[in-house]
Amino acid sequence: MFRRIPLIAVLLCFITAPAAVTVADAKDAGPAVVYSVGGKFDGSFNEAAFRGAERFKADTGAPYAEFEINSPAQSLQALRTFAQRGYSPIVAIGFNHAGALAQVAPDYPETDFAIIDMVVEAPNVRSVVFREQEGSYVVGLLAAMASKTGTLGFVGGMDIPIIRKFACGYIQGARSANPQARVLVSMTGNTPAAWTDPARGAELTRSQIEQGADVIIQAAGGTGIGVLQAAADGGALGIGTDSNQNGLHPGKVLTSMRKRVDVAVYENFQAARDGRWTPGVQVLGLAEGGLDWVIDDNNRSLITPEMEAAAAAAQAAIVGGAVKVHDASTEGPCPVQ
Repeated sequence: MFRRIPLIAVLLCFITAPAAVTVADAKDAGPAVVYSVGGKFDGSFNEAAFRGAERFKADTGAPYAEFEINSPAQSLQALRTFAQRGYSPIVAIGFNHAGALAQVAPDYPETDFAIIDMVVEAPNVRSVVFREQEGSYVVGLLAAMASKTGTLGFVGGMDIPIIRKFACGYIQGARSANPQARVLVSMTGNTPAAWTDPARGAELTRSQIEQGADVIIQAAGGTGIGVLQAAADGGALGIGTDSNQNGLHPGKVLTSMRKRVDVAVYENFQAARDGRWTPGVQVLGLAEGGLDWVIDDNNRSLITPEMEAAAAAAQAAIVGGAVKVHDASTEGPCPVQ
């Protein structure tokens, strides 16, 4: 039977939960999600996960449990507590849960776990990763076509391989449209706090605008809200990521590259409910519908028919294999700077 417990109950069970559960107890409580730092309403990565969980609840009528960590140190406790209480699958949002999940999963072999954006090898873990460089290539192309100065910006969150991969795809896409395009790349920091610092994101954005950037993408989680705000205030166009952020500043966000974390969460929950959940590594790119870019009433006036056609052609070329986007996380340093 599925049931949902309030956050305060989750906190209390950190103290009161038993050390282990029997095989018979496992998978009785329903699914759960553990968000990354920044909270489920970060307007970006976590919020996409929340929407996927909410869609599952709306479609099935089955509730789910959730927990928002304030620091990576809480990850181990949250994952273990949900497993102790019989929740399954437990979906961990973000690479920062990897170490904790690697410790917890072997202790609960009858519990299904999933992690987004990192690979954890265990027989009861599904790892969902994305070819971010493919989506960022397409929006990089759009950015270069929209730019009047020929200078673009990229503001990342924590300086990690995933974000470098994202930046490299963006540069490659921009250069496909304008070989002379200049791309400024800034990272917010080297710790998880880099995902939750909109003031710093705004500061980096203003600096890029001063250097001539007139289209700036954010790949920075909650920090990206400050990037988009500063871009709108400074007369530049922003590009959102993870969630559809076009509506945050209508007419001032060129597009949003969605990373379908919502689909990943929904599919894990639904697969477990249907009895078809399997462990292993799942890689999602443009071909699998794991990435896309958004055109809606908030940005339609910014996307010309020529731009839309060019983006569609680029996507088709990537899916068909005619264009191979460099993966800076596995294939070495970005070949373009």
